[in-house]
Amino acid sequence: MCLRQALAEQQIQAFYQPKFNLQTGQVLGVEVLARWLHPTEGLLSPAAFLPDLEREGLLDELLQVLMSQALALQGQAHRHGTALNLAFNLQAVQVANAGLVAQIRRALVEHRVLGASLTFELTESGQLEVPSVALENLRYLRLMGCHVSLDDFGAGFSSLQRLCQLPFTEIKLDAEFVRGLAQGPRCRAVISSTLALGESLGLSVVVEGIETFEQYQQLLALGCTQGQGYWHARPMDGAHLLRWLQRSPHTHRRSLP
Repeated sequence: MCLRQALAEQQIQAFYQPKFNLQTGQVLGVEVLARWLHPTEGLLSPAAFLPDLEREGLLDELLQVLMSQALALQGQAHRHGTALNLAFNLQAVQVANAGLVAQIRRALVEHRVLGASLTFELTESGQLEVPSVALENLRYLRLMGCHVSLDDFGAGFSSLQRLCQLPFTEIKLDAEFVRGLAQGPRCRAVISSTLALGESLGLSVVVEGIETFEQYQQLLALGCTQGQGYWHARPMDGAHLLRWLQRSPHTHRRSLP
């Protein structure tokens, strides 16, 4: 099956994994993830097709498909009284694309939403260079009100340098540190230090990979306030997400005009 055809036929679908406030259970937003509903192989994770999409130069088309689906869902949630921040993943090659900002602006205008309701997550472990185009793109996204997150923080070697170079508003701490909580004090020290770093830089810190109640309790004790992981909610398609939000007692709701 051709990937371009799969994108055109909407076989590649947006799935959503909630981010939440560890202290209150409030839903803070969702990360938008790609899944391929393959006609013969079933549901495929990004690991099965994302490298091929990048090789074929189709990442921009993927972003367009995911934004179209997710922004439409955001509108549905809005009509039900739920404010929903959407977080999209960007690869390094996309950040350096001169057409990125125009693509995102078109989607915002088409769906009549504000940039403040979107977050763009840049993977930390990738080879994120900082050419002038990339820096300009990120600055324009911030001027549009969008949030910018450094994903998989701690998984690579240039995290601190990137925090100084780029206009991030959020750090997402790599899940390996949560998995290492039971193995000794070092992971706890890294998490505590990252929380302190985020506070000193004015950045929110989201802890990824929370899978057990024990991890949740340990993170609360360390002062973590934002998290994501299977313990709270697995990725789900749009229809399931809307039902899940309606059932959740801590869904963030606000008065609609």
